[in-house]
Amino acid sequence: MTGRRRARTFLPTAPTRPAGRKRTLLSAGALAVCVSLAAGCGVVPAVTGGSGDGTVTVMTWAPDRTRATNKPGMPAMARAYARWINAQGGIAGHKLRVLTCNEGNDSVAAAKCARLAVKEDVVAVVGSYSQYSDSFFPPLEGAGIPYLGGYGVTTAEFTRALSYPVNGGQPSLLVGLGKALAGDCGPVTFVRPDSIAGDELPGLLDTGLKAGGHGPARDQPAAEDANEYSGQADRALKQATAEPGRRGCVVPSLGERTSIFMDSFRRDREGYRTVRTAAVLGNVDQTVIDASGGSAGPYEGAYITGWYPVPDDPRWAPMKKVINEQAFGDNRVDPADAGVQTTWIAYTVLRAVVERIGSGEVTADSVRRTLNDGLKADTGGLTPPLSWSASGPFAAAGLARLVNAGVTLQVVRQGRLVAAPRSAMDVTRTLQDADVG
Repeated sequence: MTGRRRARTFLPTAPTRPAGRKRTLLSAGALAVCVSLAAGCGVVPAVTGGSGDGTVTVMTWAPDRTRATNKPGMPAMARAYARWINAQGGIAGHKLRVLTCNEGNDSVAAAKCARLAVKEDVVAVVGSYSQYSDSFFPPLEGAGIPYLGGYGVTTAEFTRALSYPVNGGQPSLLVGLGKALAGDCGPVTFVRPDSIAGDELPGLLDTGLKAGGHGPARDQPAAEDANEYSGQADRALKQATAEPGRRGCVVPSLGERTSIFMDSFRRDREGYRTVRTAAVLGNVDQTVIDASGGSAGPYEGAYITGWYPVPDDPRWAPMKKVINEQAFGDNRVDPADAGVQTTWIAYTVLRAVVERIGSGEVTADSVRRTLNDGLKADTGGLTPPLSWSASGPFAAAGLARLVNAGVTLQVVRQGRLVAAPRSAMDVTRTLQDADVG
């Protein structure tokens, strides 16, 4: 991979769903705004009300209606949360105003979203997704605005002082998956994008495999925008069966193109029925498993790592209640989507911050000070209590802001994604040895 500048950015992974978004100007009573900054789009005017009247203004951004990864459920979840919390009287007497922005999977649009956040004097950017950290962090940092609960798609989210991640990002998922596969797989083939972002991934999976006493995976780069992957699928299957008597595993990690790869994989799989698949959550979810044939499809028996409990875990009941009350019928807000879940958890932390501040003025400075002053945010058991310090347990590994290395191991059984035995994993010690770039 010569001739390409190394960038410490992890691959965004998410199955794509139809966005189905209607661009509507929300009422002032809802205290929510939708702002579109994709190329060729204008800005929807903001509703009245701001921090001067005790209202807490925040922003949530994510890509929507792009050719790459889309996460429309994250801004939609943020707006639903605002409607719900305001119907309860707000947070510690403060009404919540949510601005949303389409960062378009584009560095220029991501920077525009950040500059709009500064212009609107938001107290935090909450529960968002963008791989363009080099574009959005400088404007936020210049204004002292915290980035609370990013999706964990870039290394910068685990290094910048104003970043407060709620999960372990792609590093924890791949390291955890490698550990899980080490004892169950013979040869492992890792199919990932032939890109700067994709170049970062093999070292993470190999760190987990090594921790479990397994050799490195066979690294197979593939075009990230291909319309079919029959050649790559055939090569991966042959590599996975190269050692007679050992059951090989294929790990596709191509973002929204994972499903296209698996279509080719399924067609070529005859004669290789013993080959097992595995993935990280975001590449695969229950809707993808259903669409690929359920129990008769290629994911049956697959290990899949995620950050949070399985969707039917009772700890998600409060989130599902809010979705049912405030986003019923909105197919963007899928309670099983890791982006929606991350946004819910990030707003749960924001609520804890504002409650700690109480009747005082909520500003970017006061939010940042509260996050830095030993706050331990309870997320209802969806994560460990979250607390950030100047130097966390992963500082030596170059991930100083990472505080949650919890991984859940799930498995596809009879076509359903369920918790695996001993599903909770803590990859702290392993991740400290990871190659993050």
